[in-house]
This record gives sequence, structure tokens and C-alpha cells, in this order.
Amino acid sequence: MKLFGLCCAGMGAVLVAASAAVAVAEPADPLVGSPGLGDPYYPMDGNGGYYVRHYDIGIDYDPPTHQLVGKARIEATAQQGLKAFNLDFNGPPVRKVLVNGQPAGFDRNGEHELTLTPAQTLVPLLPFTVEVEYEGPVSESKSGKGWAFLPSGGAVVAGQPHSARSWYPLNDTLANRATFTLTVSVPEEWDAVSIGEKTKDTVEHGRHIVTWESKDEVLGYLTMMAIDKFSYLEGERKPEGKRERIPLLSAFSPGAKDKREYERRLPEIIEFIEDLYGPYPFLNAGGVFLDLGLAASLETQTRPVYADWAGLATVVHEITHQWWGDSTSIQQWADICLNECFAEYTASYLWPERKNGADVDKMYRDTIARHRDDAQYWRVPLHDAGRGHEFESVYDRGPLFMHALRRQLGDQTFFAAVRDFYLGHERRSTSMAEFCTFIQTKSATRLDGFFDAWLHGTTMPAEQYLFAGALSVK
Repeated sequence: MKLFGLCCAGMGAVLVAASAAVAVAEPADPLVGSPGLGDPYYPMDGNGGYYVRHYDIGIDYDPPTHQLVGKARIEATAQQGLKAFNLDFNGPPVRKVLVNGQPAGFDRNGEHELTLTPAQTLVPLLPFTVEVEYEGPVSESKSGKGWAFLPSGGAVVAGQPHSARSWYPLNDTLANRATFTLTVSVPEEWDAVSIGEKTKDTVEHGRHIVTWESKDEVLGYLTMMAIDKFSYLEGERKPEGKRERIPLLSAFSPGAKDKREYERRLPEIIEFIEDLYGPYPFLNAGGVFLDLGLAASLETQTRPVYADWAGLATVVHEITHQWWGDSTSIQQWADICLNECFAEYTASYLWPERKNGADVDKMYRDTIARHRDDAQYWRVPLHDAGRGHEFESVYDRGPLFMHALRRQLGDQTFFAAVRDFYLGHERRSTSMAEFCTFIQTKSATRLDGFFDAWLHGTTMPAEQYLFAGALSVK
């Protein structure tokens, strides 16, 4: 994510903090799945007792009235016996639920809990299906983490850390990736875009029906849906000497056609990031450019959503997230720096340095000088900033941390280490603690104090951590 305008006391403590479990009240009945998985910031995210393998979502949407009719088919595997379990959903009223094809009881409770009671207890380790039908008008999100209405009368639904639950029921957790299919029906003059590959595009009885399919597993918050009168830019990225072809498809709202210049550079951007971190991780790539001043652009998997203020740096940022955040993902929201610090460092330091010859050491020094006496700038730690504060410092101070670490290790060690770490965690979740531990194995110097000062400090790091390696030469 790119917003508009823009370690503890020693390594051992980092590891302890990251591994500490947050208590979530387990149901008294062992046949009831837990209603949350205990993320320290959002303990009710996700649900226990099952793992989703695939979502097949059908949406019928009417732009003038914002009326939505939805049907979600969920393929999952029970991880325990289940006579009741939850989905995360705060969308329109639920009309009907089937579990394994049989009518099931359901109850809406809490902020986003949909509790289901199947007719027969689900057996551990066996697959099962859930079908949920729902219908009603949707409203614009005041938090920026759900529905937004576009100038044309269209709509987009995307947001971090939550948004998917506002338009389809799911296991909304960082711990569950699944393949994803979305079929959208809109009036024939409208269009719909999502992640992955477009596999159907027809007009039937005055309705435009479009299907998007992600064969790559995806986290819920990295899915999206946009409805507008789009124009398109198509292309491909074919790495030299390789047979793999990456289809590129980007969509533009009527007032965002001037953004095509950025997407024409998408093959160049992907190649640039591949040289840093490894091969592009997914089967498709592109973007959705909207003519709306959203508070944030978002790295929705394979096809990021861009606000009207997005420029080239934002595109580089969100495409970097396809590696850091979408492929290698975090275990808890406290670890968000691992996503954002890499994305923003790549966009604001590495791209200007390698493409335009920018003096990034000077950029770093100038930024430090501007904020030496600014206590507010340093008050929110980069790691474990607290719920509601997780995005406050990562965009500004994240690149400083990454550049200081690069100079601490030296270029050869730094770039080899971060590439190796990414390649060792492709399509897996990880944590800042794992990253710190891995980086320590590449350094002969103890980094406890460095990580503590930069990641958990609430004041400016000491000079020895600000100006290490090449930065120490003035």
C-alpha cells in the first residue's frame, strides 16, 4: 500500500515478541471453530477449524442503485470436527446458506462474524463446501477499507487490512491463502476488473458478464473488484532466454487514461525488480487506474489499484509488493514494515539511484538532518507500532532503515542477503524476527543494537546506527 502524499532489546527479545501468542477465547465446545485467530492487532480476524482452498464468487451489481446480489461458493477442508464455525462477513443481508449442499443455520454477530451451523457435523481432514447467498445495497466505507464510489457511478472495493469481508464471506486472515474466481454481472455498458486472468467476457440479455480467475493462491485482503467503463492496455513481459510469458493487462477509468504512460513501463519495472529480488512470482500482471482520490493505492495481487494521484513511484512501490507482501507475506500486522519498508525503499531509493543516478546517500543524510529535532517523526516504532498506527512510520522511516542496513552490511552482502531471504520465503509467510535473524547470519558484526534502535526505538537512532559503513565517510 502507498498512502496519499507519500527490534526490541536485542535479537532474542525480537524473537520472543514475535512468537508470543495472543490469547483468544477458545469455544468451550471442541466441535466449534474459534471465531478469531489471535492477531495481536485484530484478534477476531480469521476463524479456526478449517482451511479454505478456493473461493468462487458470483456478483450481480447495479451501479445506479448500488444494489448487490452475491453468491459465494467456498471449498475448504475441516481441521477438526465442526458442528459450528465462522466466516468473516459484514456485507449485505444473508438470504441462504448451504453446507455440503444441505441447508445450514446461520447467525450474524459481532463486527463481522457469520456463524454457520451445518446439518451434520463436519469430519476432520475431509473437504466440505459452503454456499452463501446474500443481497442488498452497499454503502461507501468511511474508513477507506471497503466500497468507494467512482465519478462515473462505478465502484471499487479494496483496502488494507480489511475490505474483502464487505463483499464476500471468507476466512479473512494472513494465515489462509486460496485460489480465487470472480464472475461479475453488470449492465452491458459497464465493465468489471479483478485480479488474475480474464477467462470470460460476454454480453448476455443486456448484461455484461466477466470472469476473472487467480490460479495463484491469494490472501483475502489482496483481492479486489472494480466496476467502471474501462479502457485497456495489453502487453506481455517475456524474460530474455526464458519461455515463460507474463501477460500484462491494465484497466483505466475514463478520467485516468493519462496514466497509460506508467503502465507502458511495466515490463521495465518488472525487469528492474526481478534483477533485485528474483523472478516475478505470479502468472499475470497489470494495474487498475481510477479517477478517484483514494487515501491509498493498494498492491492487490497481480493487478494493483491506483488512486488518481498515483505516479511512477507509486507503480514501482505497488509492483514491488508483488514480491514483498503478496508472495512473501507477513504473519502478523505488527510485521508490516517487512512489506512497506522494502516497497518504499525500492521505489524511492533504488529506482532513482539506478535509473536516474540519484545520490541516495545525500538523500538519506538530508532526510536525517531535516528530522534531527523532530521528536514526532521518531515517536512511532517501525515494528509493532500498535493497532491503528501500523502505517504511520513505515513509508517515511522505512527507507531510512533499509538504507542504513544496506550501508551497515555493504552492497554485496545486503543485496545478496535480501534476495536469498525472499527466495527462501516465496509464497510463504514470515516475520520481522525471521528477517533479522537471517540478516544476522550474513554479518560478522552483532546487529542487536542496530535492529533495536531502528525497529523498536521511539527516538532517533544513535549516530553509530545512523552512519555506518559508507555513510560514516562524510
